[in-house]
Amino acid sequence: MYFFPDAIPDSDEGEGKTLTVTSNSSVQPAALMRLGIFVPTNKSGDAGDAIDASEILSSLELSRSEGYTKIIITGPRLNLSTDLKVWMGIIHAFSKYGIASNAITLSFHEFAGLCQIPSKRLDSRLRGNIRDSLTRIRGKTITLSTIGSKGAYVTGLLKTGRFNSDEDTIELEADSKLWELYRADYLTLLRKKPLNALPRQEAAQALYTYLASLPERPADISFTRLRARLMLTNRISDQNKVIRAALEKLKSIGYLDYLLKKEGRETMVRVLSRNPALKPGDL
Repeated sequence: MYFFPDAIPDSDEGEGKTLTVTSNSSVQPAALMRLGIFVPTNKSGDAGDAIDASEILSSLELSRSEGYTKIIITGPRLNLSTDLKVWMGIIHAFSKYGIASNAITLSFHEFAGLCQIPSKRLDSRLRGNIRDSLTRIRGKTITLSTIGSKGAYVTGLLKTGRFNSDEDTIELEADSKLWELYRADYLTLLRKKPLNALPRQEAAQALYTYLASLPERPADISFTRLRARLMLTNRISDQNKVIRAALEKLKSIGYLDYLLKKEGRETMVRVLSRNPALKPGDL
């Protein structure tokens, strides 16, 4: 069973549009975009908080068939400046070569291109950054268990990631038991144009990946939920300022139109529209 299909229907019948991996877009598990997997860099350290994904991943076949009710994601924080690009490169690589096997090998030069990293930047420092990113992604662990049981299934976003410096190749292996995570019901088409329009704006990038994963007419979103998605560690008032600035940045590039409203002491975001093609002049 392959891990990432090249073109994935956006309906159970397989009719209509398809979600595809291209140089302009990437198929991403919506659950990963809604959870705090890829978050702004934490200046105080690289340790990531444990993420309870029990509810959002409870319908996976692996969870149902084995009776797993508790799903926890742990491991290092994954940033948006490098780790998200490398993860999107991994998705693209499996969509291109993962039909016959969950283990693939490709040249470092090609993999960097799938990560949208220009070949002229492939110096030793950048190679080290990609290698370190693969290590962090490999270290993101998913533990499925049942409350009260001693047994558990431990896997990760990536089963194996290896950089062979002698042959200048990248070797990747995915866990086939998580295949359902990438089916149409869990997928979102993540356009790369908004990400590219937000260089060094990690909070805005993180909110974009979250908003892109939501349905067409999402319910109002609380600042509490957005703070949980960003997983910042400073004061709540400062976190709220970061969120407001990120929302305005998304509006300024032409991606988001929204309103803020108060419900008691909670600030809510109402999404009016999203335009992944950005401003009309860029269409």
